[in-house]
Order: sequence, then C-alpha cells, then structure tokens
Amino acid sequence: MRLITLALAALLLLIQYPLWLGKGGWLRVADMEAQVAVANKKNMELKARNDKLESEVRDLKDGTGAVEERARYELGMVKQNEIFVQIVRKGQTPAPAPADATAAPR
Repeated sequence: MRLITLALAALLLLIQYPLWLGKGGWLRVADMEAQVAVANKKNMELKARNDKLESEVRDLKDGTGAVEERARYELGMVKQNEIFVQIVRKGQTPAPAPADATAAPR
C-alpha cells in the first residue's frame, strides 16, 4: 500500500511539473503578462508623444501663433513697440537678451 501511495505522489508531481515550470506554465504566463504590461505602458507614452508632436506640426503648418510663440520663447524675439520684461529669481541665471525690436522691423 505504501508503494502505491509513493507512486501516486510521484505521478502527481510529474503531472504538476508542466503546469508550473513547463513551456506554457503559470510562471512563464505571469512573466509574459508583465512584459505585455510594460510594452503597453511604453506604447501609450509613445502614442501621447506622437500625438503632441502631430498637434505641434499641425499648428506650425496652419497658424502663425505657434511660430510666433516658438520665436518668442526660443529666440527671445519681441514685436515692434513691445517692452520685454524678465524677472530673475535668486540663484537663477538670466536668459540671453532678446533681439532688438528696432533692428528687424516686421
């Protein structure tokens, strides 16, 4: 009787092996699900970035507001008869001075 019990326990362990450690076992499935979740998160971040870039390109193609905003922010440009005021906090370095509005009238 003891031999039959040991044989059945061994068979039970052999049946359980593929379920836990085999090619389609629970551990591998859990690992794959984690990889899919990471990939989905990265895809969502990239999609959001692409949507933002697409919107920016559309603004640059269609309107002048985006071009003007970019020129003001990145190049420090000001319109003619416009006053540029810059507030610098302690420990912060000031940005380069804007282009002279009288030098390049619009």
